[in-house]
Amino acid sequence: MKTPALFVAAAAAFAALAAFGSRHAGKPVYPTYDGRVMAGYQGWFHNRQGGTMFRDPSNVRIDMWPDVSEYEKTYPTGLKLPNGEGARFFCSDDESTVETHFRWMEEYGLDGVFLQRFFGAATREPKDSSTTVLRHAIKSAQRHSRAVSVMYDLSGLRPGKDDCMKLADDWKYLVDEVKVTGYGARNMYLHHRGKPLVVIWGVGFPDRPYSIRDIKLAEFIDFLKNDPEYGGCSVMLGVPTCWRTLEYDCVPDAHLHELVRKADLLLPWMVQRFTPLLHFEMDRYRDHVKKDIAWCEAAGVDYVPLVYPGFSWHNLSRHESGIGGVKPVASIPRMGGRFYWDQIQTAVAAGAKRLYVAMFDEVNEGTAIFKVTDAPPVGEGFKMADMDGQPSDHYLFLTGEGARLLRGERAPTAPGTLPERTFR
Repeated sequence: MKTPALFVAAAAAFAALAAFGSRHAGKPVYPTYDGRVMAGYQGWFHNRQGGTMFRDPSNVRIDMWPDVSEYEKTYPTGLKLPNGEGARFFCSDDESTVETHFRWMEEYGLDGVFLQRFFGAATREPKDSSTTVLRHAIKSAQRHSRAVSVMYDLSGLRPGKDDCMKLADDWKYLVDEVKVTGYGARNMYLHHRGKPLVVIWGVGFPDRPYSIRDIKLAEFIDFLKNDPEYGGCSVMLGVPTCWRTLEYDCVPDAHLHELVRKADLLLPWMVQRFTPLLHFEMDRYRDHVKKDIAWCEAAGVDYVPLVYPGFSWHNLSRHESGIGGVKPVASIPRMGGRFYWDQIQTAVAAGAKRLYVAMFDEVNEGTAIFKVTDAPPVGEGFKMADMDGQPSDHYLFLTGEGARLLRGERAPTAPGTLPERTFR
């Protein structure tokens, strides 16, 4: 998928970075997001003592259970598997956990992950376990030749007290102290248009307490793109599904379009917006993606469609009042992988040049693509989704096949059919 034009653009970008006196390393292994499939990575399960989400079965807040058979370190939870054995869980800030995840990425062909960094963690001192996970990730990225990128999630930003320019200090810290854009012998940080890619997620959602007009978001974008030392970056914005029409799940504020035009890439959040339970849903998804791509092309902004395997937040909904009542298990069913694969094929056919997968390790909302067991814990007070009889690596396999499809390395399958595989 690399073309001479891409190399020319990358060379120009590297020259610009040098002129900037940039603190970022040059010659990235991943100079562009084009032709790549990346996933979101939470890395927020820190439960060596069982954690509050497992100590009391009635307080369980996740809907899927990881297959922990390959982890070097696991921890007891107090829950029981169907066979009566104690259910164990991993800890995200164990280096061996992150190493296992990146090994899977390499084995199955996922190009890399966006490391989520929430506003509260990014602006808190001292830096917390999310920074530990990030440090482990950039090491594992070296070993397994995977791409990594920082995704700032604005969740936790308090209007009137906080603004996005607080993240500038964190970005300086990540560049100077963590060496996120220059760690190791090879630069594994994901670039786009030849520049380090930074994501700002949570722009334009009406359920957020902040306004996109008064949190210095434009100033932060300008810092990332133009600061003489820490800038020279590409910026991707995470926006609602209906960002283009400014309705439904989006704030009705045309200022959002001004912000989008300042960005290099756009990622609409589509989890829960499409479901296999409706007829002709992939037609609606296709048309939506095509219209988004056309708008972005006219504005000179690249576009990243989101794909996800399914959704479930039954257990979380029992504890979160804002969700609006208890939800059923697997409210957006995976259909054995057909829903996920249909999205991938539809997005590619609609003209997608890159894909974002939600998510790698998100078991709270049942969107995880990493290895999940078909026999989750059972007990009073909670219910969990299974894998529809599929092996635990089923969605990693489909993701790798999706990357091959995106790059033209395999043909599409017939509608409603999945790629054939040799089971591990």
